[in-house]
Amino acid sequence: MRLPDQLKETPSQTAGPYVHIGCFPRMCGIEVYEHEIGADMVSDATRGERIEIRGTVYDGTGAPLRDALIEIWQADAEGRHPGRGDPRGLADPAFTGFGRSAGDPDTGEFVFQTIKPGRVPFKDGKPMAPHITFWIAARGINIGLHTRMYFPDEEAANAEDPVLGRIELKSRIPTLIARPEAPGVYRFDIRLQGEGETVFFDI
Repeated sequence: MRLPDQLKETPSQTAGPYVHIGCFPRMCGIEVYEHEIGADMVSDATRGERIEIRGTVYDGTGAPLRDALIEIWQADAEGRHPGRGDPRGLADPAFTGFGRSAGDPDTGEFVFQTIKPGRVPFKDGKPMAPHITFWIAARGINIGLHTRMYFPDEEAANAEDPVLGRIELKSRIPTLIARPEAPGVYRFDIRLQGEGETVFFDI
């Protein structure tokens, strides 16, 4: 049998109303696991500064999405990604680097308990500012949306970050900067459309 010269992309599909059953079953009353996958990122042995991230995904009308599912990926406190075979050395074995949170059914708010990441080198070796990568899925979103959260207390690092430097409309960069709510607590709201629309990346 002759294989095709070029493979076609699988058609995208909306997440549908059942995404939480598959990705967050305990939230739906289905106790498959003792803990939800991605719910526990840190332990007592995890190195680094503990932080909490809270936020809400808003649609184009400003209404919160109550069925959004948010995943994050990040480096450890030394700027190493778990499980990626970083040539600089092994990442913190007590840190997962991956988190998943469902929006609250009433308010849409998501919450992550994690650590502040270190700086990761860009492909040219230049260090990027500390950041956390977000992936958003929800009913009506055909392709998961990717964005980043940067920290407001890293002005110098943010100013030289090679990814932020590629954003042509500098007025939109603040949509990627979290807001401090309390010591160690950051708010990162994500707006899908309209005024203050979050910058999303084509990955």
